[in-house]
Amino acid sequence: MPQITRRRILLTGAGAVVILGGGWAMTRDPKQARAPWRHASEGFGDPRLDVLAYAILAPNPHNMQPWRVRLDGEDSFTVFCDLNRTLPQTDPPNRQITIGFGCFLELARQAAAEKGYRAEIEYFPEGEPSPLLDERPVAHVKLVEGAPTRDALFSEVLSRRTNRLAFDTAQTPSSDDLTAITGAASPAMSASTSSDSKLVENLRALTVNAWRVEWETPRTRRESIEVMRIGKSENNENPYGLALAGAPIDALKAFGVLTPEKMDEAGTTAYQQSLSFYEKACETATAYAWIKTAANTRRDQLDTGRSWVRMQLAATARNIAFHPLSQALQEFPEMREHYERVHQLLGAENGETVQMLVRLGYAGAVPPAPREPVASKLIEG
Repeated sequence: MPQITRRRILLTGAGAVVILGGGWAMTRDPKQARAPWRHASEGFGDPRLDVLAYAILAPNPHNMQPWRVRLDGEDSFTVFCDLNRTLPQTDPPNRQITIGFGCFLELARQAAAEKGYRAEIEYFPEGEPSPLLDERPVAHVKLVEGAPTRDALFSEVLSRRTNRLAFDTAQTPSSDDLTAITGAASPAMSASTSSDSKLVENLRALTVNAWRVEWETPRTRRESIEVMRIGKSENNENPYGLALAGAPIDALKAFGVLTPEKMDEAGTTAYQQSLSFYEKACETATAYAWIKTAANTRRDQLDTGRSWVRMQLAATARNIAFHPLSQALQEFPEMREHYERVHQLLGAENGETVQMLVRLGYAGAVPPAPREPVASKLIEG
């Protein structure tokens, strides 16, 4: 095995792959943090838990996994938001968090159908919260035995990934691919895709600039850094938040190159590589997908999440990488210029809200994000 020195790591940069002995590298995978992906199909002896085992795999902002679930009676459950798992700096109105709950509910519906149940979902049974989410439930779900139509997209749930790698700019999703992705959304939603070269050029520049604003604004950068899990042990101990895992990450951490403090310090390798890694990702989009809504109610946000995850599953079925770029859609003051620009570029009119923007393309495989076990999400009445 080559000698690994702090100088070697500094020269390669925080985003580079350090060549390590294969045996040691294989031990750095946080398998415990990813166990819920392996266990989802095993069954838990209660149809509700079987459904929830898939629902907790839903995409959600910063991987905060804010869902808390109370089992009711023999056939129902109620979903609440853990108010300590919101993102007040990058998501001040809880819009993105609510979209994540929509993803959760859609996967619950699909999993229920797979088990032979119809999921009767009631949004905000005690009232729609405003201006922020509160202690009231987000949704109530009742499982009703029957013969619901199984959803073909469900077969992709365990393969779904958020891919933040740079995409292959030599490949562009075909028009058939884009049509299939758009078609997976609810007909009631305004979902669109495009690989138009001029729009792609404009959105690449916009998303890079929006990312720079999020990273270079101290309070929004720190909100992300505070939930960074750096290395195997941190991911296994706290399997929520933003995961940085693998042999190179553990090596960089061990040599003091990649730490929360260094990531927050302008001019360090960790700070600059964090900035440039995401910039490169934004610069390699070859197509985009987005969702607009006529208004911006909590129900609109839940419905957005349900269509978003369906679009991602459709992309997964076609081996198309899918990476949400939410920075320009965020409502904090420093982002205002880019917020207005993205709404202009995507043709939002008459008070429409762009709820989701996603880059599409082709990239190497990535592992699933960490997840907390389904049992940890249950609360008492």
